[in-house]
Amino acid sequence: MHEVCEVYRQAPERYQQGIHTVSSDEKTSMQALERLHPTRPTKAGFIERWEYEYLRHGTLTLIANFEVATGQVIAPSLGPTRTEEDFAQHLAKTIATDPEAPWIFVMDQLNIHKSAALVRLVAERCALDVDLGVKGQSGILNSMTTRAAFLKDKTHRIRVVYTPKHTSWLNQVEMWFSILVRRVLKRTSFVSVQDLHDRVLAFIEYFNTTLAKPFKWTYKGRPLSA
Repeated sequence: MHEVCEVYRQAPERYQQGIHTVSSDEKTSMQALERLHPTRPTKAGFIERWEYEYLRHGTLTLIANFEVATGQVIAPSLGPTRTEEDFAQHLAKTIATDPEAPWIFVMDQLNIHKSAALVRLVAERCALDVDLGVKGQSGILNSMTTRAAFLKDKTHRIRVVYTPKHTSWLNQVEMWFSILVRRVLKRTSFVSVQDLHDRVLAFIEYFNTTLAKPFKWTYKGRPLSA
């Protein structure tokens, strides 16, 4: 926890040096729900009332990056699945926004965050001439443990800082997801999956333009006690 908090503390200074510190995660199973009747707006003596019956049109997964130093959401990915390939392609798209810069990604320990595809991506983007071995058999690709050790290597231009298990609250993008839920997902009727897709991207653009700012992170990384 202390390591993650130190990364957050140093993010503004590193950003001035051209180093990106990004909190990344997935918001899965976002439902495109169409309310059967319009929401009744607030008026004197009445709170806003939502229709409880709905049609379900499908779901989307959002893979998002929260730039710690600026508070902006960069290079979002929206699609039907959250696979190893989906996440690796998302990080490739993210890195492509500033391909020569150093990147520090804060993320949890989900298996797709320690994948062979991610190891190959980092090795390629960092121009590392190393034998990666064979997945499940030998070398860096052998296991999640060996892959994670490679991805965490501080000598790499692109590296990962993992949050401890059961500490989703330590990942700043999770706080932004709560903003998305309150402002968009819970309050909107979507006529299709494409409608959900477009409105999420529209909100991200609006958020980055008018609302984005760094979170005031006060936790220092000390152990919590009951």
